[in-house]
Amino acid sequence: MTTVVVCAGGPREELCSLTPFKERKDVIFIGADRGALYLIEQGITPHAIVGDFDSLSQVEFKQVIEHTNDAQRFHEEKNETDTDLALLKALTYGPTDIVLTGVTGGRLDHYEAAVRSIYRLQIEHPHVMLRIINHANLLQFLVPGTHTIQADQQYRYLSFFAHEQPIEEVTLRHVKYETTNERISLGSSRFTSNEIIGTSGSISFSQGICLMIRSID
Repeated sequence: MTTVVVCAGGPREELCSLTPFKERKDVIFIGADRGALYLIEQGITPHAIVGDFDSLSQVEFKQVIEHTNDAQRFHEEKNETDTDLALLKALTYGPTDIVLTGVTGGRLDHYEAAVRSIYRLQIEHPHVMLRIINHANLLQFLVPGTHTIQADQQYRYLSFFAHEQPIEEVTLRHVKYETTNERISLGSSRFTSNEIIGTSGSISFSQGICLMIRSID
């Protein structure tokens, strides 16, 4: 089991807590642009840093270069975002899951680009769990099938949204508001703010892509 944490350069206050990941030996850290500096500031030596580093001063760039043996610097004029490049780097480690932080808050276009990248990569790599996590939310895409969702008091609230097309035959179990063979339509907010009852809940559906968001109150 290998987890890759990709830290991008969004506002510091939006980062998820990196402490639980620092305490594990199976975690690889990648800094995307200014995210490399954020990792170093928290006492984490990045396994790799990726980006054009246009958000760093020369002094800061020298600092991050000195803290890694794997640095990939790209020209500012490129097709991929720094986050895209870091996610592609993350996949080279053959991970079981990828956590992306530092992409919420700040510029909304960067956030939207990150969500679209996570969606695309989740479809292309269904065996890898990809998540966006910040200080108060966890976001991931679910493909058709049955998914067990472990209870977590840090993320008490649970919401489901249709992404790009309706979700068919939605069954929710062991949650406050259960459903059987329901439909989540595009634009619907009906499946917002549910809660798991017990140690775990589940969602199953036959068609569509589900955007699941878990949140702190």
